[in-house]
Formats: sequence, C-alpha cells, structure tokens
Amino acid sequence: MKITELSIVFVLIFFPLFWIISLHTQDAEEANSLAHRYRSALQTAVMDAGAVMHQNEKQLDEAGYDSTKFVKADKELALLTFTQTMALNMGIQDDPAAIRNMFNYIPAVVILDYDGYYMLSTETELTGNRDDSFRQVWSPKRPYTYSDSNGSSINFTLDDYVYAYDANAGKWIEGFQKELAASSQIPLLQNADVFEQIRRSRIVTSVQDDLADVINRHNEFARKNGISYTFTMPLIAQEDWYNSINDTGIMAFIQGIGVGDQKINNYAIGGGRLVKKAAIVGGVDPLTGIKYYSRPTCGNGYRAEEVFTDARQAASQGYFEYNCSNR
Repeated sequence: MKITELSIVFVLIFFPLFWIISLHTQDAEEANSLAHRYRSALQTAVMDAGAVMHQNEKQLDEAGYDSTKFVKADKELALLTFTQTMALNMGIQDDPAAIRNMFNYIPAVVILDYDGYYMLSTETELTGNRDDSFRQVWSPKRPYTYSDSNGSSINFTLDDYVYAYDANAGKWIEGFQKELAASSQIPLLQNADVFEQIRRSRIVTSVQDDLADVINRHNEFARKNGISYTFTMPLIAQEDWYNSINDTGIMAFIQGIGVGDQKINNYAIGGGRLVKKAAIVGGVDPLTGIKYYSRPTCGNGYRAEEVFTDARQAASQGYFEYNCSNR
C-alpha cells in the first residue's frame, strides 16, 4: 500500500477521534469558564445578602448588648438581594421566567440565625384542580437543639448563650454557659470545652441533616420539570462548616446546570455579622470649658454632649482626647 493511501486511511480512522476530543475539550473549557462565572455570581450574591440581612427599622431587632452575635436576620430581604444579584450577574434581571427557572437549579438556601436557622426549599402544594404544583417556601425557624439521657434539653445559639430545660429541677433556664454551670444540674453545662465541642457539632449536624433531606426532595420537583440531573448533598469541608456557624449568615447551593457534557455544581457561604464599635462620647469640662472625648468606660464624670463613631469624627468637632490614666 502506498504512503498516500496509508495517509488517507490514517486520516479516516483518527480524524473522527480527534474531532470528538476537540469537542470535549471545548465543552470542558466552556464549562470551566461558566463555572467560574456562576461561582463568582453565587459568592457575590451571598455576600450581598449577608450584608443586608440585618438591616431593619425596629430598635428591638438591633444587636443586643450581651452578645455581638445576637441579631435578628431578615430572611426576606436577604433572599430578595440574593435573587437580584444572581439575576444581574447571569444577565437575566429583566426576565422573570428565567429567574424562576434559575431556582430549578438552586435546591436550597439556608439562613443561619442566632438561635436557629431557616431553609428555603421547593415544596409541593395542592392546587384546586388536584394537581401538584411547587413553590419556594421558608421553613419555620428550626432551633439548634440537643437533649441528654436525663431528659434535659438545650437550645444552642451561635455563642455560649443557651435556653435549656433542666429535667432535675423541672424548669426552663437561660443564660451563658459559665453563668449556668453552678446553678444548673445539666451535665453538659458543667464543662466549657465539652459544651463548645457538642454545641458546634450539633449545629452542623442539624443543618446537614435537614439540608440533605431538602436536596433529596428537590429531586422529585426536578423530575416533574424535566430535569434529569440528580441533586446530591455537596461535600463541604468540616472547616468550612465550622467557619459558617461562627456568625449569622447565609448558605446557597447551585447544581446541575449543564454545559455540553459537563455539570456545574457549587456552593457559597456569606457572613452577616454586625461588628459593633464602642461609642466615643464627647463632654465639656465645667471648670475650663474645654471639650473632651473618651470611651464610656473612662468615667471622666463629664456630662455627655455628643456621641461619635470614632475619634477622628470627635476631633473634627473640636474635642480633645481625654487621658483616662489621669483619673
């Protein structure tokens, strides 16, 4: 066989293979590009949602004085912000149908609040025609609960404040773990290290179990909407889980978006903690008339005239720093 004939045979045999490999490579590159785009969109969306989830007009819902983590999460505002940011980054902000379709691939959104969590999922509802339909609904707040063999139970929070039922005493108690250790007979409250270990583990396990159940139920919704992808609980590092429960925040998951023969799966975690700054108080020395600013703990005895967020703001209004060491 001549060399030209061998060349033709080689091309006929291997060209389809090279062509298939080329297509697969293009799909992989496109999937990587879109995966990066969706990953960035998801991360930006949860960051925006986390940033606004504690904005409210009610003074009673603002951060408490006993704990910097005691804040009230506005889950509706967080969801609205999350949806708007996702739609904007995906270029579908003016397409309500596309936004609804986007949630076909978002099996769950979790809001981690101070004393419990909410989970947004697709649930079945009955219509007047006896047909099944689906809608996105928030679960009731689910507390971070724990119970022991003695019949006592504890509702954890994101710090060491607890709401507990002392079975031996037959009453409900609440307070910080260290405060309750001496007055309570609940074994878990007696050791701070064991308490912290169980608290973190129980919060993570509670969210994991509910999340796995929600994602499994999402598969029923997906099948009825022509989605063949099987949604599964994502593999999240234990360190990421523990970091996510340090403060109030939001978790969101996106799965099953097809690009060629690839599927895009990702999750993102955004914090919503409010960091409270100590106020700067401005007062006037009644003897000299000089204006001074200091922390409230300084106790200089001057009547507060103004309150500032930082020392620079106080200095710009003519106040001098008061040296608390002189007292």
